[in-house]
Amino acid sequence: METEHHGFSERPNRFPWPPVIYAIALVAGWPLGHFLPLPWIGGMANEVLFAVGFLMIAGAIGIDVAAMTTMQRTRTTILPHRKAEHLVTKGVFAVSRNPIYVANTMLVIGAGFISGIVWYFPLAFIAAYLTQKLAIEREEKHLESRFGKYYRDYKKRVNRWI
Repeated sequence: METEHHGFSERPNRFPWPPVIYAIALVAGWPLGHFLPLPWIGGMANEVLFAVGFLMIAGAIGIDVAAMTTMQRTRTTILPHRKAEHLVTKGVFAVSRNPIYVANTMLVIGAGFISGIVWYFPLAFIAAYLTQKLAIEREEKHLESRFGKYYRDYKKRVNRWI
C-alpha cells in the first residue's frame, strides 16, 4: 500500500527555501565577519586554507552542475517548491539524495576558507539544518507520496546528505 502524505502529492513547499537560506548565509557572513570578527588562523596557513576553499567551491559548482544536468535529462524540476515529475537516482543522486544542498553547504564553507571569515562555518551548518527542516523533510514526504516504494527503496540505498 502506498503511503499518502496529505497535501504533499502536488508540491513539497510553497516557497523555495533552500536558495534563500543559503543566500542569506552567504550575505550575512560578510558583515558579521567585519563587525564581529572571530579569530582566524594566520600566516602561511592562509594560503593553504584559501586553496582548500577554492577547491571546495569548485567541487560544489561541479556537484551543482552534475545534479542539475541529471535533473534536466530526467525532465524533472530543479526548483525545490515544484512537483517532481520523476525520481532521480542516477549520477550524483546515487551518492546523496540531496547533492545540491550538500554543494550549497560546501559553497558557504568554501567562502569561509577563502575569506577567512569564521562566521561562514556556523552559518553553513545553520543553513543546512534549516534546509533540512524547511525543505528536505517536506521533499521526502512529497517524493514518497509521488513515488511510494521506489522512493522508500532509494532511501534505503542512499543517504540523505552524504
